[in-house]
Amino acid sequence: MEKDYLDNVFKNLKGEFDVHSPSDEHKARFIDKLNEASVSADETSERKTSIWMPLLVAAASILICLGVFATINSQPTEYDLASVSPELTETQNFFTLTIAEELKKLEAERSPLTEDIIYDAMREINELEKAYGKLKQDLKASGQDQRVIYAMISNFQTRIDILTNVLEHIENLKELKTTPNDTEITI
Repeated sequence: MEKDYLDNVFKNLKGEFDVHSPSDEHKARFIDKLNEASVSADETSERKTSIWMPLLVAAASILICLGVFATINSQPTEYDLASVSPELTETQNFFTLTIAEELKKLEAERSPLTEDIIYDAMREINELEKAYGKLKQDLKASGQDQRVIYAMISNFQTRIDILTNVLEHIENLKELKTTPNDTEITI
């Protein structure tokens, strides 16, 4: 039935179809309209981008500020002297720097003559560092008890004393090694 209907429509319209090719001006006008449409589409997307861009920047800024604020206000994950007060931060920094310098000096003195002495000293330093780790846990558990703080400072001082004594002992060994043996007996 549909086919009959379509056949009738085409029979009735016979001779009324436009079968001529379009002129060159028509093609040029068509291309100009396409170009105008693409330019207006680009402008629309630029407008949409320009509307959302400030909002995205503001949202990103807020997220960054919240992240920084959360990081600054978070409690320290590791309790040590620096987590107690600014004065103790300076104290800890002083001791840490001094110990690092003494360790560098000790490593510079390493030789076959001093190897055993340095090994023993480093073993004692490692034991004190383990004890310091336990003191950090005690500081957290005790709520910054003054006795624990004093024990931590004493631990630092003991490490420095050990390193200083070992360096002095090494210097004495060097002097004995370089001093010629006196074979003369004086009365």
